[in-house]
Parts: sequence; structure tokens; C-alpha cells
Amino acid sequence: MSGNPVLLVHGFTTSARRTWGEPGWIDLLSEAGREVIAVDLLGHGDADKPHEVEAYREVENLVAARLPTDGLVDAVGYSAGARIVLYLASQQPERFGRIVVGGMGARLFEERDGNPILDALEGRGDTDDLTNQHFKSLAESDGNDPKALAAFIQREQPRLDRDDLARITASTMVIIGDKDFAGPGEPLAEAIPNAELVTLKGVDHFGLPKAFAFVERGLDHLGAAPF
Repeated sequence: MSGNPVLLVHGFTTSARRTWGEPGWIDLLSEAGREVIAVDLLGHGDADKPHEVEAYREVENLVAARLPTDGLVDAVGYSAGARIVLYLASQQPERFGRIVVGGMGARLFEERDGNPILDALEGRGDTDDLTNQHFKSLAESDGNDPKALAAFIQREQPRLDRDDLARITASTMVIIGDKDFAGPGEPLAEAIPNAELVTLKGVDHFGLPKAFAFVERGLDHLGAAPF
């Protein structure tokens, strides 16, 4: 193996296979000689799917437990997985070499009333909100368990504010589409000391994982690009 191991953390309602396997991340990183740590978050993919909200308090710790016992690790996170990667890097900055986060931007700092995605999952809320209805569709597809995902989204997440992000020392690339509801990317990139922002034209939140430019720029930042 050459280079740091790479932790891959997917987003809400998806899985390691869909987010990292299908677009080629896992194969390309392996071909570059990297050890790949592609996790399925609790409630997703092949992981356990408890229905109790309390069971999801340890999501970040479960991901942290997958890190190598020593040495640097690189990481890529998408959407909810981006938040988890940034949280871990803020808590253990000495462990991370390079980071790529996708599908996360100004939304990280927004305080929202209620939980419209949960409302959509449980058949409430605005049926004309295409974003939340798309999450509902994803939660009901591909072997997902909607009750487990509803519990996941109700979990209490650890604090992650600008002071926390300021502790991150890893070279970080923030990649987001200009049509992503989680954007724009500037507030997030500005909050991380050593961050570069890449905004992809014509790309929305759900299209980002399979966007060639996301894969290309992300792998290049990790020093693993075959292109």
C-alpha cells in the first residue's frame, strides 16, 4: 500500500456501495494503492438498522472506531457523512492528512425549525417540497428501512460550529454543486483554516456523488488521481 488509508463516509439514505462503489471511488483508490475504509453508517446499507433513536447516539464513535490505530488517515465525506468527517477531524486533527467533503456548505450553520425531512419520511409536511420528497423516495428504496432512517435523522448530533472547524489542520477540499440546497460552499470553506472550495456548475445535491468532476477533483486532492 502507498499513501494514507482513506475513510469514506456516505450520506443519509444511501450506502457505501451506492456512494463510493458505483461511481468508482473504491476501485480507483484501491488501484492507486490505498487502503479503503468504506463504512455503512448505522441504519444504512449492510449495517444494523435499529428503530430506537437512542441507538444512534454513537454514530460518530462507531465511525471513529474504524480508523487505523496509528498514523494519518485521509477522508472523504458526502452530505451527512461530510459532517461526520469534519466532526472527527475537529476532535482528532492530528489523525487526518487530507480531507474531501461534498454536498455540504452554508446549511451546516443554519438553525432550522422542525425536521422537514422526518416529516416527509412519515408522510407529513409539504408534498410539493421536491428535496424532502426525494429523501422519502430514497428511504423507501434499495433495501432501506424507513423506520431506521427516521430514527437516524432524529438523533442528537454532536456540536460542530466555527470554533470546532477552526481546529481542523488537514488540507481540505470542499466540493459542492451550484444547484445544491446545502450550499453555497463559501461559509464552510472559510471556516476551515486550510480549505479550498470547488463549485461545480449545474450539479445538485443528489447528482454530486456520480459527477465525474467530484471524483476527479477529489481523487486529485488525495493524491490518488489516475486521470
